[in-house]
Amino acid sequence: MWRTFWRILIGLCLDDDGDGDRLLAIAIAIVKMGSGPMRILVVGSGGREHTLIWQLKREQPDTQIYAAPGNGGTKALAESVPLKPNEIEELADFADSREIELTVVGPEAPLVDGIVDLFDERGLKIFGPSKTAAELEGSKAFAKTIMEKADVPTAGHRTLTDYEETERYIRERGAPIVIKASGLAAGKGAIVCQTVDDAVAAARSMMVDKSFGDAGTTVVVEDCLVGEELSILYLTDGEHAFPLIPSQDHKPIGEGDTGLNTGGMGAYAPVSIADDALVGRVTDAIVMPTLAQMRGEDRIFRGVLYCGLMIVDGDPYVIEFNCRFGDPETQAILPLLESSLLDAFQKVARGESLAGTDFRFSRRAAVCTVLASKGYPGKYEKGKVINVPESLADDPDMIVLHAGTRRDTEGKLVTDGGRVLGVVGLGDDVSSAAAKSREAANAIKFSGKYFRGDIGYREIERQGRS
Repeated sequence: MWRTFWRILIGLCLDDDGDGDRLLAIAIAIVKMGSGPMRILVVGSGGREHTLIWQLKREQPDTQIYAAPGNGGTKALAESVPLKPNEIEELADFADSREIELTVVGPEAPLVDGIVDLFDERGLKIFGPSKTAAELEGSKAFAKTIMEKADVPTAGHRTLTDYEETERYIRERGAPIVIKASGLAAGKGAIVCQTVDDAVAAARSMMVDKSFGDAGTTVVVEDCLVGEELSILYLTDGEHAFPLIPSQDHKPIGEGDTGLNTGGMGAYAPVSIADDALVGRVTDAIVMPTLAQMRGEDRIFRGVLYCGLMIVDGDPYVIEFNCRFGDPETQAILPLLESSLLDAFQKVARGESLAGTDFRFSRRAAVCTVLASKGYPGKYEKGKVINVPESLADDPDMIVLHAGTRRDTEGKLVTDGGRVLGVVGLGDDVSSAAAKSREAANAIKFSGKYFRGDIGYREIERQGRS
């Protein structure tokens, strides 16, 4: 309505011979008075999206937020929209019809599918990289090519499309070795293999048995780097890049980082090994050369560049690039943010420079423990009733963020995914934050609940030695 009203008034102003300036001033005043709260659309349904909505509401409580499709927890903060992230045409229609002023995309698939390009074509403001830029995550083979051209440190590797050739290469290279599906595989497409036979089996599963569908048609076979993983997310306008506080994800299902890889069983921040000097090296040797190479190939990367790193003897190597916020890293990072995320989103969406941006973070710590369904990352049941004690909401050092949840026909909160909830504990250090997180994890009840009780264990061990 107001967009149409604005166009009519602007037309009157342009047609007016004498009082155009006066009419324009009136039009601006009226629109400012009647436009109401800002309207934001957040695309996605997981814990990352709940956290983004939580942060945006924390910054501007009167903001009208829509979640497409959202989950059982986002309903308290945002209006649910019955659209899936891959329905990009319908999402654009919705954004246009509701005069959405900013769209924020959580998951990688719609970015790889070109949602930003579509919104841009229709004059709709959206935060995220274009389709060609999002290929940094959409194709691990492409990402390796960019890293090679930009001289970015990463593991030795080979990209292969023929299974028999892949088997020969694995047997020549030996183990341990890493087999990665080149395409999108929901964060589960990288398998660290301790034996040659396991690596050959992983390659066969991807390339022959199509365990990850078309994502495994091409594989990247990597040398296995031994060190400590680190995640650093950068907000970038394509030329300038600003890091958020570093975090560490725990991907394996079992305590002590054992067992099958998952989408992430928990994360914590800050990470003491990621001091200013190391972050500076990542910025100078990895992020800036990568952005420059992308610009040189007419693939300007605007949005969030997620750097998944392995720190080997103090040196950073890229394990992977992602084109969006990490999950569950976002759940540990944003509760510590003390400056505006929305301002950066809007600048990037408008194509403006981020020069001079300064992200400020609390000196406290945050630990996110993921509560999963029994059987995850394999088969699991849904529809289990969840009981979240009201007392958790009264504790300022506990935050419950929903991922795989929904409301059933009776309004009860039930499980609806493998990763169900992320419980964040805040404290003066990682050890105290982890204790808060475990306290909340134990208090929440649902049938088949599983969680790792050791999130942040490396940092806690370092604290004990200091």
